[in-house]
Amino acid sequence: PVQILSYLSGVVKVEETDLKPRVGFLYPILSRNISVFINTTQEQDSGQYTCYVNVVDDNISAGKNIGTINLTVLVPPAAPTCQLHGNAIVGTNVTLSCSSKKGKPSPTYQWQREPPTLQVFFPPAQDRVRGTLKLTNLSLEMSGVYVCRAENQAGSKSCSIVLEV
Repeated sequence: PVQILSYLSGVVKVEETDLKPRVGFLYPILSRNISVFINTTQEQDSGQYTCYVNVVDDNISAGKNIGTINLTVLVPPAAPTCQLHGNAIVGTNVTLSCSSKKGKPSPTYQWQREPPTLQVFFPPAQDRVRGTLKLTNLSLEMSGVYVCRAENQAGSKSCSIVLEV
């Protein structure tokens, strides 16, 4: 454990960590609410935080003065990359792939074909975890713009690819 913040004998001290410019007590200490804030959260701020309250000459609350909370910082997906695998020739099969390099939790993917021929895809053609869309027995009518959306609880980003059969 690394101490990041303390209040002792009327003095607030912020320790030399990467949190130093972004952390502090939310309220004046005398309010008895010792909530802490972390500004501009980053993925590496995720972890377990423990609060210890030690009152001088207080033997009654020994062992009952500890609070712990787990912090998970969610990260929206980075803009995904869309790719075409295979040759888009009438009668052949191709796979469209979509992947995002960042995201916590890992993003899921949703493919759709844009208007004027709007189409939404489902398994087994679409794999929401891997970000793939398998198009079989291509026809000229399957040409169009295909959009992939990478999403998680923190946000979403999309990319598109033009399929010319």
